[in-house]
Amino acid sequence: EVQLVESGGGLVQPGGSLRLSCDASGFSFSNYAMSWVRQAPGKGLEWVSRISTGGARTIYADSVKGRFTISRDNAKNTLSLQMNSLKPDDTAVYYCARKPYGRSIYSDDYDSRGQGTQVTVSS
Repeated sequence: EVQLVESGGGLVQPGGSLRLSCDASGFSFSNYAMSWVRQAPGKGLEWVSRISTGGARTIYADSVKGRFTISRDNAKNTLSLQMNSLKPDDTAVYYCARKPYGRSIYSDDYDSRGQGTQVTVSS
């Protein structure tokens, strides 16, 4: 069974930083490209960032480019998202999501996601 468990969310002031983690189990983590997606209150899912199987290729939504960094540790089956210079507009539930096998980071799809972790940016 695929399991994706996010952690690291919380309340942070504008300009602050948080690091999200996702522990993956139940599948061969290193064989799948991965994503972070988020859902703000009253809005639909928005992709944030994606990373290739080996971690060499990454892409970011324009809204977070230059502020967020995605990474992965295939030895530990862990996906991370370092978020700096946070803004109130970054407030959302953040989800770790697995892309379907063989799909590139340039396609907007996923086949599994975790329960999410809440990030609130407010003074």
